[in-house]
Amino acid sequence: MQVLLLRYSEIHLKGANRSYFERSLMRNIKYWLTGIKFTLKQISGRYIVSDYAPELEPQIIEKLTKVFGLHTLTPAICIPTSPEGIIEECKKIEVNGKFRVSVTRASKIFPIHTIDFAAQLGGVVLDNNPNAKVDLHNYDTNIMVDIRENGYTYIGTKVIQCGGGMPVGTAGKGLLMLSGGIDSPVAGYSMAKRGMTVSALHFHSFPYTSELAKQKVIDLAKKLTGYLGDVDLYFISFTKVQEAIHRNCNNNYMITIMRRIMMRLAQKLSKDINAGAIITGESLGQVASQTLESITSTSAVVDMPIFRPLISFDKVDIIEIARKIDTYTLSSLPYEDCCTVFLPKNPVIKPTLQNVEKEEAKLDINALVEEAYATLTKLTLNLHGDN
Repeated sequence: MQVLLLRYSEIHLKGANRSYFERSLMRNIKYWLTGIKFTLKQISGRYIVSDYAPELEPQIIEKLTKVFGLHTLTPAICIPTSPEGIIEECKKIEVNGKFRVSVTRASKIFPIHTIDFAAQLGGVVLDNNPNAKVDLHNYDTNIMVDIRENGYTYIGTKVIQCGGGMPVGTAGKGLLMLSGGIDSPVAGYSMAKRGMTVSALHFHSFPYTSELAKQKVIDLAKKLTGYLGDVDLYFISFTKVQEAIHRNCNNNYMITIMRRIMMRLAQKLSKDINAGAIITGESLGQVASQTLESITSTSAVVDMPIFRPLISFDKVDIIEIARKIDTYTLSSLPYEDCCTVFLPKNPVIKPTLQNVEKEEAKLDINALVEEAYATLTKLTLNLHGDN
């Protein structure tokens, strides 16, 4: 029987609460494969996907590679465990070039030691593939024979990398400040990989920004659902806030004050939706608003955790991940977001809290926050596209 053998990632490091993470991962696997007929079973340290239409295997694999908590998967043949049955199955394997046989024996009642059995199976493969050659280190094909405690053995030749990390939904909820840029989608992806459920907040500035800029953010969030699952995407109009800052404050403090008001709004929404942290795509020193002094000033207005998973990444690192998760092309579309509106020529890069608060005193911050928050709207994006 053709199956997919799934191996989980860091869950094996968990102690007495491992079963909680295993159940969460099983739930996510089932949800990611909604709409596909299959059977999912758990065995020690593995999950088995079976009873699916063979032509759907590529689609199933593509979905499973995005499930955080899974480490790797292998398309495999499942047979009842016996030395004779395994040997007969290995006779069918076609190999070109260098290969090795790797035997794992979770079932300790299996009568042959793994090293001896691997050598025996290597001889069987050589007998049926005269042009093949055994090479334990520099091999082209690794024939994996996984003998499990459930009375079955799984035989495959491919290892496909999955998302890694921890299952989404096991590490609380965070609110991602999602711009239309390259960094913030990667930040949301990174926190979901650590098990966090992620909602998103976008600030728009109509009429200074276009509907295309808003649609770009929606499309980015749709891309992220493949990894995050369903995403609640919130929108707040930031136009009047920016106009008030531009009209009343030193223009060089525009970005700093904007970011502080955004943080206040993000905290207000976080508390309303029971999110325990704010997530940003900030990378230290990348732009004026991401210096140590600017980040310190921005953080000072909130009393909840702010997660900055990209803080030590350079742009090359971030772009590499953005390409991997297929958000880079979308993020590169030339539509302005609200942070580029009224952009000062010489933004302050080392603001002191005293000077920032002096500029903010020229505004009715509470009124601006309440007025902006009243424009809040929500769009739920579903993993399976039925929004």
